[in-house]
Amino acid sequence: MIAVFALAGFALGQGGLGLIDLDPTSGFVTALAVVALVVILFRDGIEVEAEMLQTAWRPPLRKLVLGMPITAVLVALVAHALTDLSWIECFLIGALLSPTDPVLSSSVVTNPRVPRLIRHSLNLESGLNDGLALPAVLAFAASLDASEHGFVWWKFVLQDVSVGLATGLLVGWLAARLIPRGARLTALYALAVAGVAYGVAVLPPHGNGLIAVFVCAIVLGVRRPDVLLAFESEAEGLIRVVKLGVFFVFGMLVTVDGLFGDGLAAVALVAFLLLVARPVAVFLSLAGTKTDRAERGFMSWFGPKGVATMTFALLILAKPGIAERERIFNIAALAVLVSIIVHGATDKPGANWIAGRAERGPREPVAS
Repeated sequence: MIAVFALAGFALGQGGLGLIDLDPTSGFVTALAVVALVVILFRDGIEVEAEMLQTAWRPPLRKLVLGMPITAVLVALVAHALTDLSWIECFLIGALLSPTDPVLSSSVVTNPRVPRLIRHSLNLESGLNDGLALPAVLAFAASLDASEHGFVWWKFVLQDVSVGLATGLLVGWLAARLIPRGARLTALYALAVAGVAYGVAVLPPHGNGLIAVFVCAIVLGVRRPDVLLAFESEAEGLIRVVKLGVFFVFGMLVTVDGLFGDGLAAVALVAFLLLVARPVAVFLSLAGTKTDRAERGFMSWFGPKGVATMTFALLILAKPGIAERERIFNIAALAVLVSIIVHGATDKPGANWIAGRAERGPREPVAS
């Protein structure tokens, strides 16, 4: 369904029939993408199981702390070798393409037959890496933006992450406390909490609103499990509409000439991202954990690129001070479109395969 909406947007937009002319730097496009990210991150956060958070936090943490930076660095190195972009521009591309998106592998993270460890690991990684990648994206963008002056990257990253984390913890705790035990939580209340977490975080001293939303959702979901029931019964339709709307708008913004502006270099970079960079990063980051080769290979493949990469790329495109913003956007767009197709086509077969494997019996011996 996601692929259909993206292709429909492409057909109606400038890349196809040209029936809809949408300015990619418009406030509408940016606002829609941010709203979608807030809703999706909140939904992912409240699905995090308290038991798994306490007992199975190491694999997703390793993929966040080790896997995501390894992916970004490998992509940056290959981008610099294949294109004439500067080192900072290449590292910006690496940061754009490092987050994963559970939307494009929904059959994997929602199928109860898939082992809980895998579902939990992919979901927690996808939820947190969106917010954690944003500081790096904004830091590299600011250093490339000719209109920025006196930018200190380490201060920005430290402040962005810490304020976002603290805000999420505080808002989530307060939201859980304000509603008495036994009172029914509604999806509208939960969405309002997500909006408050984002809004408070981006106020001075300016933290990361996306991190705040995801952390807030985890806290609220752990303290008030009934919020997940409210979402499942009331908000699933809205969330699906928002997701499909974002992919439809994104499809309208891409053109064939733009996507392949860097020719075979762009194609090779996307292939390297999906077939080499992500698998290498996952296998290295999970070395020595209680996961076998098949599980690592499965998790390395299902690291699709989606809403976060689209949103971040749109933020770059809206900055006129970045000279190569259109090339950077188009490379990210090509990665997302390829991911929509290949991961959308393989999520159900992949989920059935790993589920069947787990149901057949014990795994191969693993390292402790």
